[in-house]
Amino acid sequence: MALTKRTMALLTIVLTIAYFVAFLYLPVSGFIERHDNMILFAPKILFLAVIAALVTCFVLILIFKREFISAQLNSYNRYKGYLKLLVRRDFITRYRKSILGVLWSLLNPLLTMLVLTMVFSTLFKIEIEYFPVYLLSGQFIFNFFSEATTMAMGSVLAAEGVIKKIYIPKYIFPLSKVLLSLVNMGFSFLAFLLVFIFTGVPFNWTVLLIPIPVLYTFVFALGVAMLLSSLAVFFRDLMYLYGVLLTLWMFMTPIMYPVSILPDWLIPYYGFNPLYHLVDYFRSVAMLGIVPDLWSNLVCISFALASLCLGTYVFMQKQDRYILYM
Repeated sequence: MALTKRTMALLTIVLTIAYFVAFLYLPVSGFIERHDNMILFAPKILFLAVIAALVTCFVLILIFKREFISAQLNSYNRYKGYLKLLVRRDFITRYRKSILGVLWSLLNPLLTMLVLTMVFSTLFKIEIEYFPVYLLSGQFIFNFFSEATTMAMGSVLAAEGVIKKIYIPKYIFPLSKVLLSLVNMGFSFLAFLLVFIFTGVPFNWTVLLIPIPVLYTFVFALGVAMLLSSLAVFFRDLMYLYGVLLTLWMFMTPIMYPVSILPDWLIPYYGFNPLYHLVDYFRSVAMLGIVPDLWSNLVCISFALASLCLGTYVFMQKQDRYILYM
């Protein structure tokens, strides 16, 4: 069966309608919290329906392009040693000339937390129970996403010398940066545990679920990294604009403040921010001892898979043209 662009577009529309109706009439109990204001509720359902339709179409492409997928898997198996080498090299290079070395991965989040805790708890009078842990848990997710996507954005351009000389799967380069950020995230987690213990936050068994939001964030960051690394080859200005966008994104995510201080009309629109859901999921299992419901998992999975599908599609479509713009 040939999946043309026109066929895929029509299929996406049909699936969007089908998913919208399905999400709209799913049982309320245990799955979705309906809002009294349908003007706000319907767009969220439509958004999730579009994401689900796009992911379904992407899966269909994978099914009908099995030869291409098989070739990519074989290519990955051949070059996974090089991927490990890139991650190891970047990790060693990052701390090679510093006195404390890898300890900075532990000290940096701690020092940042101390500064922000003094500012927001003293000057801005924000009173949140266990505020240092609340702050660090938000930073834990956002900093990983920020570091992964920022480093990955220029990874293809930085590998210009290698790409021009030999064949190598180009997705290796953004993937290596995201994996490096994941390693750094592991050291940051040690800082989180230290603050968690010293502030006396009660331990709950739900801390065992922390790998789940980390996995969601990793997949979401990888998709954005693939997209940005591809676009940056053609639009170099993106590398400067993205820093501004990240700053805006940080203040639109409740990292240093509670959602409760926001105006009531603004809170529902925070649902369109993927990092809001990822940070909230992490805090639920790490601090509050709450197991997120099926709806929370669906939202996080939808954002993560949609990001991965879009980023992978754009990267694969444009990768043969990269060398013309280097």
